[in-house]
Amino acid sequence: MTDRAGRRRARRIAIGTAVVLALAGMNGPWLYRFGSEKYHQYKINQPEYKAANGKWEIVEFPEEYRQNTIHAALLRTGKVLLVAGSGNNQDNFDAKKYDTRIWDPVKGTIKKVPTPNDLFCTGHTQLANGNLLIAGGTKRYEKLKGDVKKAGGLMLVQNENPDKPVTLPAGTKFTGKENGKTFVSKDPVLVPRAEKKFDPETGEFLGNTPGVGRIYVEAQKEGAAYETGTQDNYRVQGLTGDDARNTYGIAEKLALDKKDFQGIRDAYEFDPVAEKYIKVDPMKEARWYPTLTTLSDGKILSVSGLDDIGQLVPGKNEIYDPETKEWEYTDKERQFPTYPALFLTQNGKVFYSGSNAGYGPDDVGREPGVWDVETNKFKKIPGLSDPDLMETSGTVLLPPAQDEKYMVIGGGGVGESPRSSEKTRIVDLKSDDPEFVDGPSLDKGTRYPQASILPNDDVLISGGSEDYRGRSDSNILEARLYDTEKNELRRVADPLVGRNYHSGSILLPDGRVMFFGSDSLFADKANTKPGEFEQRVEIYTPPYLYGDEEQPDLSGGPQTVKRGGSGTFTSQDAASVKKVRLIRPSASTHVTDVDQRSIALDFTTDGDRITVTVPKNKNLVQSGWYMLFVTDGDGTPSKAQWVQVP
Repeated sequence: MTDRAGRRRARRIAIGTAVVLALAGMNGPWLYRFGSEKYHQYKINQPEYKAANGKWEIVEFPEEYRQNTIHAALLRTGKVLLVAGSGNNQDNFDAKKYDTRIWDPVKGTIKKVPTPNDLFCTGHTQLANGNLLIAGGTKRYEKLKGDVKKAGGLMLVQNENPDKPVTLPAGTKFTGKENGKTFVSKDPVLVPRAEKKFDPETGEFLGNTPGVGRIYVEAQKEGAAYETGTQDNYRVQGLTGDDARNTYGIAEKLALDKKDFQGIRDAYEFDPVAEKYIKVDPMKEARWYPTLTTLSDGKILSVSGLDDIGQLVPGKNEIYDPETKEWEYTDKERQFPTYPALFLTQNGKVFYSGSNAGYGPDDVGREPGVWDVETNKFKKIPGLSDPDLMETSGTVLLPPAQDEKYMVIGGGGVGESPRSSEKTRIVDLKSDDPEFVDGPSLDKGTRYPQASILPNDDVLISGGSEDYRGRSDSNILEARLYDTEKNELRRVADPLVGRNYHSGSILLPDGRVMFFGSDSLFADKANTKPGEFEQRVEIYTPPYLYGDEEQPDLSGGPQTVKRGGSGTFTSQDAASVKKVRLIRPSASTHVTDVDQRSIALDFTTDGDRITVTVPKNKNLVQSGWYMLFVTDGDGTPSKAQWVQVP
């Protein structure tokens, strides 16, 4: 027996013996007098129980640091970035009160960070230099039908002049030629010049294709009398001469219907050392609810989202270059629902699992498959069970990442549907003809499940709700560990806090998992009492940290290891190490975390030295900072060492 095993085992036996002796002197009625809740608390705090099931603990920040956390990301400093923006709170939005916190889970310190814009419902991903790219957010909160006072909607502004674009300022007025009603633009719009068309064979001039700009407009006056229901052409007030003849608006339904959220174009890099936001080139498209995914060349793909007039971005995807810090459109368009789960595969293509977080047509861009971004070819993958229940499902790249197996967990119907799925589905992208098969079932239909990869190759699946946003008191206070080798789910300790919409989970460098957020619609089963945002953080300590042995030691070694290269670290427990994993830190929101992946490393040991080798495939091991864990034969991981792969 090693020294560390002996120390831990002796402590555990001493505690366990004391418990047995105490219970031996008690009779049955004592247990009833003790109370079922007290007994439950007593039971879950016993060493044997924790060694089998783990333990949950609540972290409650001091009142001045509390916020409605919507997004969280683990930084290379080991701290956690917690982003609220306006936190789904219209009062905060109106007051321009935008919040960000940095929390150190080791020291317990919390810091407020100035937040430059409303980063509520933004997109984010880890960059190679350790910064976090954040793009998009909120320009306007939704307005429900009944709250909308002025008719409004989309105005398409057309420019038939092939020689120059037209810029219209905010406040431009559009008057219908048939209906005579006037609408006012809320923002400036650039309308590109018309495109000349020629016959490709004869060279004959065929005419001009007008340039088109999209803008949100509202009626000048309140009331239903200013709604429209048919298409009309609109004269642009303030233009004269050729500009007046060449530029006009086209709109159909301008109504008092519900108005969705509107997005922003702003983008930032968050510097984890300086602990501040750095503004970079804005996106080409405004986006609310976008997904950011790292591509083969290290550039970042931005996909989907609601635009600056509250409509789904119509398939216009774009790419951020971390070197130039600028965005460019992709050559071809492809449309997805908002927050689509998109993962870079080992052949450089992008896997879309079908998971998403909401907005978008129920018949466009929802089937799973493998997407070649460069050619825009998309190969669908069959076999997905409950395919109409994919909103608010979670997707995780199962460890080790080399196996290229993905699990899709739970999900629900489109929009505010009460339907949910208890399914897990697994697809092996390395098979000749990939096809989804059902994995082990959850007990209940589960929207918003949280899934975090652990260093021992288990996956922690927790939380969620049976109904939309926890409606009808449907939060699921259950957690399970998924065994990737046995393809089995095992129930473990129950979380203390319900988590549904606007929640997430993050693996910490010490092997624990933190959970944040939750935004229930109601606080009671009858759905009469408004819900309150869950501001508490909860930490789950897995069973492997309550076992017989202490965590393996790991120290020293290089801070940088190239792909295909090796690095040597020091561990007094090197002889007991059975696995080495390189885990990419999470960036989590809205059941979407496309960053996390756990890569198996080859290794050799020599005395107290352990030498690890990083795979060569740049699509498997994307450039960036990683947590390096070693795990012993009992499945107990070390604390992580941070390593950068350039």
